[in-house]
Amino acid sequence: MKSKELLDLAVTAADDKRAENIVALDMEGISLMADYFVICHGNSPKQVEAIAHEIKTKAQEAGADVKRLEGTDQARWILIDLNDVIVHVFHKDDRTYYNLEKLWADAREVNLDPVLKP
Repeated sequence: MKSKELLDLAVTAADDKRAENIVALDMEGISLMADYFVICHGNSPKQVEAIAHEIKTKAQEAGADVKRLEGTDQARWILIDLNDVIVHVFHKDDRTYYNLEKLWADAREVNLDPVLKP
């Protein structure tokens, strides 16, 4: 699966569980870790877990390798490593605190309008 297809899959799965403020950053030329970072949040630990579980399930169903899933114990910041796409699912309070968008401000934001439901 190509990294753009994996990005679309992760964004769609997050959106299906009503993740808020979904942002995708194009990390090409900025980070060797992944082609894309996806950052989103839920409003409760239960929602954060549901978003992460949906992304993991959809990725596995599509045959993508889920290399790592971390942070499910407290569900404040769950990281899902899908090789070329790394997804950060935050609790809304922790997203503001860590502010990854500012940390990776050099990355170009990907237009997700074609992928997200209106």
